[in-house]
Amino acid sequence: MTTSQLSPIGRFKNVLLATDGSEWSAGAERIAMALCAEHAAHLNILSAISSPGEAGWMGKPNDVEAERQTNETIERLKKVAEDAGVEASGHIRSGSDPYEVIVEASKDLQSDIIVMGRKGRRGLARLMLGDATAKVIGYAPCSVMAVPEDANMWSSILVATDGSRFSDMAVVSATELARVSGVPLTVLSVKVPVHSDRRQAEAQPIVDRVLEFLKDKGIQARGLVEEGPADDTIVDVAKERQAGLIVLGNFGRTGIGRMLFGSKAERVINQTSMPVLIARGG
Repeated sequence: MTTSQLSPIGRFKNVLLATDGSEWSAGAERIAMALCAEHAAHLNILSAISSPGEAGWMGKPNDVEAERQTNETIERLKKVAEDAGVEASGHIRSGSDPYEVIVEASKDLQSDIIVMGRKGRRGLARLMLGDATAKVIGYAPCSVMAVPEDANMWSSILVATDGSRFSDMAVVSATELARVSGVPLTVLSVKVPVHSDRRQAEAQPIVDRVLEFLKDKGIQARGLVEEGPADDTIVDVAKERQAGLIVLGNFGRTGIGRMLFGSKAERVINQTSMPVLIARGG
């Protein structure tokens, strides 16, 4: 397999921030602002209220106070963006389910990436990862970054790869982020004990291929091959390397791909205290 087979993605020029204005969205707000500043990207700020007549995933349906708070959130973040030199637009939408609001907005706005909190008390981030955030990752047409409350911009990046085309999406996205940020990049492939000997033997060549790709791009990186359960090993290596961001690939857009998301990637997100980018390409 040659470096030219890596998928041509990794654009971060149109960022969608999904926020409910609560403390649970604070990390996502910081990351989205910093990401836009670094990449000279446009920021679309999305907040939402329940559709008329719907049970309140954001309090009472179209509650006046909820609408006021939503408008305040949008205006506050637009001011933060202006102060940071980031071009921003605000969007208030209604819907019966927060994940549907986010996914439809990402399509309408042609987003390159969705940045959102991992959980929250109300609104877009009220539900745990297994529901709202996982659904956004499974159904969104673009990459999704799940960000914990206390996250700040990263000073190093870990990308995990198994050599699949989905991992190639992660590699190219991580490469662009590292290039623009100028931060160290670590490439990890995991030898999973339950896999065949042949598959385990592919781990080092996979890392070597990625390092060659990065060298061609002028990116210096460290390659690692570790053995163990994939999710636990990714989280452990991220901690050891003091990574501020983990980048993984998605499994696709339909059917079995959406079902498969819930395994490795979801477990990594649930176990780590750092942002996780689930990369997706066209």
